[in-house]
Amino acid sequence: MGLFQRAHDIVEAKANKALDAAEKPDEMLDLSYEKMLEQITQVKRSLVDIAASRKQLELQEQQLQHSVDHLQDQAKAALGAGREDLAKEALARKATAQAQIDGMDPQHQQLAEEEEKLEKTLASLQQRVNQFRSQKEVLKAQYTASSAMASVDEGVAGISKSLNDSGAALQRAQDKIANMQARSGALDELLESGALEDVGGGDDDIQRELDEVASKSNVDQELEALKAEMGTSPALGSGGSDTTSTT
Repeated sequence: MGLFQRAHDIVEAKANKALDAAEKPDEMLDLSYEKMLEQITQVKRSLVDIAASRKQLELQEQQLQHSVDHLQDQAKAALGAGREDLAKEALARKATAQAQIDGMDPQHQQLAEEEEKLEKTLASLQQRVNQFRSQKEVLKAQYTASSAMASVDEGVAGISKSLNDSGAALQRAQDKIANMQARSGALDELLESGALEDVGGGDDDIQRELDEVASKSNVDQELEALKAEMGTSPALGSGGSDTTSTT
């Protein structure tokens, strides 16, 4: 028994939570207002029915009163004509009609009181509905504003989270760029120092021969330039002449 009760409580708790999540204050306020309007409509219908019954009763009373007055006149006329028996019959019918009128008075009084009661109820209910309508609009405006503020707060929270994530991503990017710059700088220094001269794969044999030929050519050119310079010098010219003659 306890297990079933516990399961029932769990299901009820989940159902209440789902209903709370689905319930919207503005919609509930409008629904309550519609129900109050329906109550007013029902009270008005009841009031119309009671008023109609009272009016119908009054018409019957008027007809009976007319009969009472007419029978009174007939009784007088019959008695004047010497017809006491007819006068007596008219007075008997008059008494019956009057009894009906007297029996209607409590009903008429009851209907009048019920009608007055419903009128007061309708006025009170109408006042409550008017107050509720004003409060409803204020509450709906507050709910709309609160929802907007909540959305803004959620947006700000999302932006803050995005900024935090962006800050972390920015820091990682900066670290990566700094590492790449440091690596590039280190490679430049190593290349300039010649320590990584063969980083590109090294020179082949043909390239070395070409470099040797170019280097030898440069040496030969410098030697010829040096000879030309020494040949144009006066001291070196005479020394060269003596050496030639001796030979």
